[in-house]
Amino acid sequence: MVQTILSRSQVPLDSRDLETCQHVFDKLSADYAVARDSDEAERMASIIIELYRQGVRDPNHLQSMVQAARGLFETDGGQPIAQ
Repeated sequence: MVQTILSRSQVPLDSRDLETCQHVFDKLSADYAVARDSDEAERMASIIIELYRQGVRDPNHLQSMVQAARGLFETDGGQPIAQ
């Protein structure tokens, strides 16, 4: 019998996974004033979920990677640089 091995990206997210992703999404949305119903919010949510499915579990690391993927870099004062 051939056994199928599912990669982590094919396994449904559980409530803890979703809670972590939601926390990161909420933090980034607040930090960068991204409206929840905007195209930008959808892109950001997609990036968060994809990175999480690829194994990025630490919320701080996840947030940093999403910021980099979106091109958001902060100045020393913690404010985003307009691009």
